[in-house]
Amino acid sequence: MTATDQGPDQATDQTTIQVVPVDRPGAFHGHDLLGEGLIWSDRQQALFWVDIIGQRINRLDLDSGIVAEWDVPDMIGWVLEREGGPGFIAGLRSGFATITLDPFSCVPIGAPEPDLPRNRMNDAMVCPQGCIWAGTMNMDGETPTGNFYRLDHDLSWTRVDSGYRIANGPVLSADGQWLYHTDSALGRVYRFAFHGNGTLGPREVFLDFPESWGSPDGMTIDSDGGLWIAQWGAGSVSRFLADGTRTHCVALPASQITNLAFAGPSRDRLFVSSAADGVDEPAGGALFEIVGTGFRGCPTPRFGG
Repeated sequence: MTATDQGPDQATDQTTIQVVPVDRPGAFHGHDLLGEGLIWSDRQQALFWVDIIGQRINRLDLDSGIVAEWDVPDMIGWVLEREGGPGFIAGLRSGFATITLDPFSCVPIGAPEPDLPRNRMNDAMVCPQGCIWAGTMNMDGETPTGNFYRLDHDLSWTRVDSGYRIANGPVLSADGQWLYHTDSALGRVYRFAFHGNGTLGPREVFLDFPESWGSPDGMTIDSDGGLWIAQWGAGSVSRFLADGTRTHCVALPASQITNLAFAGPSRDRLFVSSAADGVDEPAGGALFEIVGTGFRGCPTPRFGG
């Protein structure tokens, strides 16, 4: 379907919403070349995200406001917390890996695409069953060699879909019925019927973005069922209903918006990442908080392995 607005007032009204750049005390870097992969950790009461090109993991402690950083020996698309072990599962250019931060270690699990050396991991999520769903993309952003994988608790993986140019933003609907996934290069958001046994229904087109909305990038879900999408190139994020209607659009002071996640003990604080690579913008690559949305996020599952 083509995305539609409820109406000019509903889609653009920001009278109760503010966008605040997040200071980074304690951090060496003040911005990200390509910020991505925002996740909230209830266990650590911290927000994690990565700088893909900068090869770095960032952590914002919400109590102190301090940002810590760890360098990673490869391009990194995401980190997701583990339930059955310490630290994280990470998606690197070279494949899946386990990562711990204190002390730092990075141990390869395996490469799902040894025959595609120009591919890298780009975005991922954990479903309530504790599996990771992760997409890959070609480094040129044009060649459709990207794939979609499920990583199971035993650290084995299965390819579930293929043919992506820039696989992005997997997220599960609040009712668990749909898995949304994006090809940013096509400006298209797909959805799959989600089955609890680890299988998906056929791929369907959910939204086609008009050119003026930029490209759909990372996504998150609120507890009322709204789908929030970062808009690369359009300097904004938008919220959509299950029928594709856009209810909110929030402008940000950076054009390359990449990802977003609800955080905090009540999951009522919405954070947004951006990218500085390729643009000359004062706020490019900053982390932002959108205050006053009135929405809350869903719980963040941990990987079951």
